[in-house]
Amino acid sequence: MAVHLIKLAVGVDSIEHLSEIQDRHRHENRGVLRHLTRNTPKRSKELIADGSIYWVIKGFIRVRQRIIGFEEAIARGGKRRCAICLDPQLIRVCLTPQKPIQGWRYLDPLISPKDLGRRDFNEEEYIPEKLFNELKSLGLI
Repeated sequence: MAVHLIKLAVGVDSIEHLSEIQDRHRHENRGVLRHLTRNTPKRSKELIADGSIYWVIKGFIRVRQRIIGFEEAIARGGKRRCAICLDPQLIRVCLTPQKPIQGWRYLDPLISPKDLGRRDFNEEEYIPEKLFNELKSLGLI
């Protein structure tokens, strides 16, 4: 069974902002989309099998991307890093609250947010992002 990662998108304001940042990085890296991280996941084979990285933006899991591989990379300053290679397609998921975390964490597929637009998606479970943010600002969620 596949496993997923969950990661904060630090400094990112929206899904559109994440997309813009990743488009720039992909252009700079000749079409390859990679996210550098300090540690290589020990469960990398499970992640490549059918895993995704779920991005937390402004306190909520909002979107995911398929993980397509891992590479060794050298960051600025010559430090060795793990490059998580990602499919560029951003897949919106049901808005799910998430407390801050450092680095990345494993996410069990049984509790991962559902994709929006899936056939088995129940529209009643989804609150549009704008309404959700409004309710949260009023302290109702």
